Amino acid sequence: MTSPESSVRPRGVVVSPIWLVLVGILSVQLGAGFAKSLFDEISPTAIVWLRLVTSSVILWLLARPTLRGRSREDWQVVLGFGLSLGVMNWAIYQSFSRIPLGIAVTIEFVGPLTLAVVGSRRARDLVWVVLAAVGVLLLGFERADLSVAGVLYALLAGVAWGSYILLSASTGRRWPGFDGLTLASVVATALLLPFALHSGGSDLADPRILLIGAAVGLLSSVIPYTCELVALRTLRPAVFGILMSLEPAAAALAGLVVLHELLSPIQLVAMACVVAASIGATRSGSAVPAPVPD
Repeated sequence: MTSPESSVRPRGVVVSPIWLVLVGILSVQLGAGFAKSLFDEISPTAIVWLRLVTSSVILWLLARPTLRGRSREDWQVVLGFGLSLGVMNWAIYQSFSRIPLGIAVTIEFVGPLTLAVVGSRRARDLVWVVLAAVGVLLLGFERADLSVAGVLYALLAGVAWGSYILLSASTGRRWPGFDGLTLASVVATALLLPFALHSGGSDLADPRILLIGAAVGLLSSVIPYTCELVALRTLRPAVFGILMSLEPAAAALAGLVVLHELLSPIQLVAMACVVAASIGATRSGSAVPAPVPD
């Protein structure tokens, strides 16, 4: 296998796979910040649905999934995968609308981190769970920026993320390439459709709103998918997992730049605890899998 330091060379341009992953992470969180800035114009449910529509259409054009000859179990797995994908994205957008971006992603990240450590048989890996728990508890010291609903939605997104990780493995075994993810995106889009119509109403027929939703879809789904797909051809999974641990920090940066959300020193320490716990779990072999971009 090519070493992690090797590069992808499209059209003679040298691009490090590490930079591709970082670009993907920043794109996800900038898309989230851009989406949150529009919540006064369109509901979180409606904009996350438009994002899912964009990613579903583009993935379908790229994957062209084969539907014939599939067993009932194949469809059950992909339906569950789509449900977890839809709940994960819907819940984190609901959390974004109530608490700062960086805090929401920090709390959400506890889901896959816990799953990764639970899968480990080494007692010492419990240290990372304790460190992450300390980080979450520290967030409670700055209650002015928190709401109970926002925290609960972030926790729900984390649980859904954990379910997504488990189901993605089953889906990958049953569906080739991007077929499973494409169909799961379609399922998630269909599940959120009635709620998007109810909350978005006539706004969903506004060309400007549709363009905004497409832009969020490109930033939060299409660009990250592409960057990660190319990077994973040459990047070791352990390095990828460590890089993905920077998601909370990237979310805080996007919140600062796009939304002017300032986090307190205690909140920054809390975030550092979760990031350190994630990196520690990854380095010890309990790699935190990558999410579908939030």
